[in-house]
Amino acid sequence: MIIKAEQKNTRQPARKVRLVADVVKEMSIIDAIKQLAVINRKSSLLVLKVLRQAIANATNNFGLAVDDLEIDSIVVNDGPALKRWRAVSRGRAHTILKRTCHVRVNLKTKENVKPVSEVNKLETIETNKDIKNNDKLVTKPEAEESKEPKESKEPKESKEINSAVVKKSREAIKLDRSKSQAVKAKVTGIGQANKLIQSQKKGSK
Repeated sequence: MIIKAEQKNTRQPARKVRLVADVVKEMSIIDAIKQLAVINRKSSLLVLKVLRQAIANATNNFGLAVDDLEIDSIVVNDGPALKRWRAVSRGRAHTILKRTCHVRVNLKTKENVKPVSEVNKLETIETNKDIKNNDKLVTKPEAEESKEPKESKEPKESKEINSAVVKKSREAIKLDRSKSQAVKAKVTGIGQANKLIQSQKKGSK
């Protein structure tokens, strides 16, 4: 099985990236990561990132371990070049090509290693077959009994408790209403008394 990872349109020339890729492509994955961490070139960081992307694809998508993988190939292809120019003497211009590249890392599994996705598919197929066989063994009277609705048998004690709770809640609501009415009456009485006192003061003046 081959796992791929690719980074496109990288602003580095393919010739400089191939110098690093050729050193690493025949190593194991762990040795390649250690070697890329030591190489003092800008392109080593690019190759390391793409290699880590391929490892992440293998572990997350297919459930493979790093020990079960090995590098199949590291391909560096030329990408589109950005064309610029520089003014020189006698009204001329020299061309500048800012080259890009595409880096692809292919990993392959070692022999006698199956990804987790294929194992899960086989397990699901087997479980579905077992379920179908069990459904065929179910007899007709059992199926008819399963269709009949079951009667809900609640104990009498729970009904009595629920009725008592309802009564208490109604009494509490009545008490709250009576208290609120009494408070409103007091407030209105105090307001009327204050109005009378103010009117008497104005009349005395």
